[in-house]
Amino acid sequence: MKALHDFIVTPRDGRTTSKTEVDGKELLLNTELQNYQYVNRVGTVIATPIISDTEIQPGDQVVVHHNVFRRFYDVRGTEKNSRSFFKEDMYFTQPDQIYAYKRPGDIWKPVHEFYFVKPLKNNDMFAANKEIPLKGVIKYGDDELPVGTLVGFTPRAEYEFVIDGERLYRVSKHFITIKYEYQGDEEEYNPSWTSSS
Repeated sequence: MKALHDFIVTPRDGRTTSKTEVDGKELLLNTELQNYQYVNRVGTVIATPIISDTEIQPGDQVVVHHNVFRRFYDVRGTEKNSRSFFKEDMYFTQPDQIYAYKRPGDIWKPVHEFYFVKPLKNNDMFAANKEIPLKGVIKYGDDELPVGTLVGFTPRAEYEFVIDGERLYRVSKHFITIKYEYQGDEEEYNPSWTSSS
């Protein structure tokens, strides 16, 4: 089974991230169906498109747009699947809805000129923000901006993801504006709530 232009993907560990286990008991983190922040964004590729020039293969894990696995209420209050829904746990995913992929035992590889940036901890004890705005370290990059590069990006260019227990920002190559030199006091920032996702 293959689609002409779309990937067929199944969610990894269910459609949502709204539950976690604490001391052997299930804890419900969210009861709102509409909240996109609790939609799972990691899936496994079942089939690649018939018309495709991609390195992604069946069995690869992929990071996808939050609307792929999403459920929502329509204007009449009826619960519905996203338009990506195919059947059971299978979803059509357009190539531009995939932001990174990895094979078992490998690291994430971003696609479509996207990078995943880890925010930095703000060491200013008087700052209201716990992270330094618009600055971070490339966590998943390429030859042009390899892992560990310290970068700055434009406002509202970051899109938050939690991947493998780490909060990262997906930033397009076009919105990364500067490469910084390390000062030696940079510390990556990962809020404690990400470990429950």
